[in-house]
This record gives sequence, structure tokens and C-alpha cells, in this order.
Amino acid sequence: MSPQPDLVIANATVVNSFGRRIAHIVVRDGVITQLLDATEPAPGAVRTIDATGMLVIPGGVDGHCHVAQVTGRFRTLDDYRTTSTAALWGGTTTIIDFGIPRDAQETPLAAVLHKKELATESRCDVALHGAVITWDETVPWQLEQLAAEGVRSVKMYTTNRGTTMADGDTILKVMREMVRLDGLTYIHAEHDPIISDCTEQHAQDGRIGIGHLHRTRPGLAEEVSVKETLAMAEYTSAPVYFVHQSTPGAVDLVTEARARGLAAFSETCPHYVTLDDSVYASRFPEWYACCPPMRDAETVAALKERLTSGAIHAMSSDHSCYDLSQKRERTDDVRAMPHGLPGVETRMPVTFTAMTSAGASVEDFVEVFSAGPARINAVPGKGRIEEGFDADLVVFDPAEERSVDGGALHMGTDFSPFHGMALTGWPAVVVSHGRVVLDSDGFHDPGAAGRFVARNGFRHHHPAIPAGVAAAAL
Repeated sequence: MSPQPDLVIANATVVNSFGRRIAHIVVRDGVITQLLDATEPAPGAVRTIDATGMLVIPGGVDGHCHVAQVTGRFRTLDDYRTTSTAALWGGTTTIIDFGIPRDAQETPLAAVLHKKELATESRCDVALHGAVITWDETVPWQLEQLAAEGVRSVKMYTTNRGTTMADGDTILKVMREMVRLDGLTYIHAEHDPIISDCTEQHAQDGRIGIGHLHRTRPGLAEEVSVKETLAMAEYTSAPVYFVHQSTPGAVDLVTEARARGLAAFSETCPHYVTLDDSVYASRFPEWYACCPPMRDAETVAALKERLTSGAIHAMSSDHSCYDLSQKRERTDDVRAMPHGLPGVETRMPVTFTAMTSAGASVEDFVEVFSAGPARINAVPGKGRIEEGFDADLVVFDPAEERSVDGGALHMGTDFSPFHGMALTGWPAVVVSHGRVVLDSDGFHDPGAAGRFVARNGFRHHHPAIPAGVAAAAL
């Protein structure tokens, strides 16, 4: 062991989700080894950063990213080098990507192993979710292999028939397997019959272009699907996590289920609490092509209230890196254009601004930005500034304001849905596994230093939570 620590962040206002203190953060070999009272002198180190007057929070954990994703004839334009670099620029030090089968020939196991190989180029740490589209007799064995790899969650879609949709039988059977394997079921919840019929009705009326996206996928479809999925989770005792919830009604269903004892979780995304459906009448409606779509202003305000009150457990980007040339190929037909928004780099400032401007504390922000995603997804060593945890840290001035320039970001695309927005909460220094990767001198590429993170089992990570019982701590 070297006589000096590698890094000391001195005089920091350390903010965890559960409180704050003034301390010196001591880092050695990529791990936080000490938190020392700031009334004492800071110890010597190979490098010292004076954080007087600044906040230091745990590095972000983005539980919902799509990297190098193939959907139909479209492929996102990023790779792990690009997306992980953008994540670090935005204060996120761990991303969780999805291994989604590209077609009927690719198995769930093969899809994850392919992503794991691609992730060797990552600059930040990476964990993975699996995905199941169709049930067959090999799925239980494949899920066992995924669990052995440290992939302890599986995503399923209740819509997108013909591509990624899993039917109800598949969802229920996978839930049973995830209970057996101590895993977590991820759900994209939109009721496919309602979506399909509504979209077809709009197409028959000639209202199928991007300006009508929000009308083709009503909030009712999301809430019906959440209700049905919660019933299956209750029947199987499966922990369930709903991605990108866009209506307060969907969140309330999860809240009610938790009150009945289910281990159920709500995630939303920055665009659902900051943008409303008026964007589809804007000059560039294609900037906002995503599913679910943006909702009306009243719904957005109510969803934001659920976020600031703690009813929403995680804020993820749902990062999907298409560019405008791809978006503009078929703006005349929302059924034929790619959906998804770039957001891994802007998740921190958009979320921080939205929450703190509505009265939430920095601790509340840390909970959904880092601590909650790490805890719910059973990612070891992440989400807290504490001795023994990974030295993933973000230093920032909460009063500094910058405007988003979509063309100057680092996500490998040419737009941002938040272009021109004035935001606070940008990182000044980012430390990833003990390495300073961003400071006043700019970005310092660590190379392919990101590690694959094997996740714990859901209840193994939370041994105090018995099967079928939720807890406020989660």
C-alpha cells in the first residue's frame, strides 16, 4: 500500500440520500477508505481537490440505457465508448444497459453476452438487464445462466407486437422464474390492444404523423397495463419495476400496490417531468418522438409532484441515441419512425433543476439519481459516499446555471430534447472508480477502464425484506 492515498476531496459537503456532513473524502485504489471530519487537517494525497463551498454526491446510476440498440431496421448511432463518455460528462458513473434480442433468432442469453462483449470498451462501469420476448423450454436455463453472470433482471414489453412484445403467458412464467432466481422483473407497460386500435383509428383518419404521437398512445393504455402487470406480480410474488412511467395514475397504482405489500417500483425520465405534449406542435416535433409520449401540462405537473414527494423511486434517462436524419425519415408515420431520446448526459441537470425548483432537497435528488437505482437494482458498491463503497463521486455548485446546447453534447447525436433550457446541477468534477475523469481542464479519457458489475440477487441485497413484502426503505 502506498504511503499516501491516491485522492482526497477536501472540505466537501458530502450529500447522501439520508443526510449530509462536511468531510474529507479519502480514496485509495478506487475505493472510499475514509470520511474524515473536516475540522481536522486534510491528509496528504497524490492529488487533492478542495471542494470548499461545493456539494459532493455519489456518482449517478442510470438504470435504463439502450446502447448500440437494434430495433427493426434502425440501430442507435452510439457505442459503449460514446455513451459511457457522455455519461461521465453528465455525472453518471454506472449505466445499466439491456440485452434485447435483435430478432427471433437471437436468444436472451446471446443478446446479453453480445452486449457484455461490447461493453469492454466502456469508460464507466456497466451492468446489464436481460430481456425475454417469447417463452420456450430453454428460457429457465437461459435465465439461470444470466443470473450466474450477475444479470439479475429481465425486461419485458407489453406492447410492440411483432417485435419486442411478450404476451401475458410469457410475462407470468418469467416472473415465476425471477422469483426462483431472486431477480427483478422490468416492465414497459402500455396496453397493446388499446395502442394498436388507437393508432389504427388515427391512421384511418390521416392523423398518424409525429404531430399526433401523443394522441395515438393514451395514458389510459399505460395505466391499464400497469394494473394488469401488478396483478401478475401479486399472484407470483415477483418484485416488479415499471420503466418510464408518464402518468400520475400509473405511479399511484404502484404506490397502492406497495401499501398492499408488493415489492413494486416506479421509474420516470427527465422529459416526462419537464416537457408537455405541446412539443408536438413545435417547429421540431421529431425531437420528442418517444414511447410513451409527452403528456398534457396538467399530467406533467402531477407527475412532478409524485417525484418530489418520493412516490417515484428512480430517475433514468431511457437513453436511445438516434439522430435527426433517422428521426426525419418517416415523420409522416409514427409507426415507422424510431422512438427514443438521447439523455444520459443531461439526466443530472434536468432532474436536479426540476426537483429543487419544486422544493425537493438535494438528498431527495440523490435518492432518485443514484442511491435508489443502485439499491433497487442490487448494484454493489454504488449509490453512497461511505467507507468501502466505490469512489464514484460528483462535485458541483448547485447555483451554477448553464444552457443546454444540443450540438455541443457528447452523446453521438445532433440534438437534445432539452436544447436551450437553462439548468443548474452540472458536474464540475467527476471521479469514476477513483480516477478524475472530468475537471476544470476538461475530460480525461480513462480508456476502456469501465468494469462489468455483477449484481446481487434482489432479496440477497435486501435480506430484511421477506418474500412478498415491500418496505419503505426500498
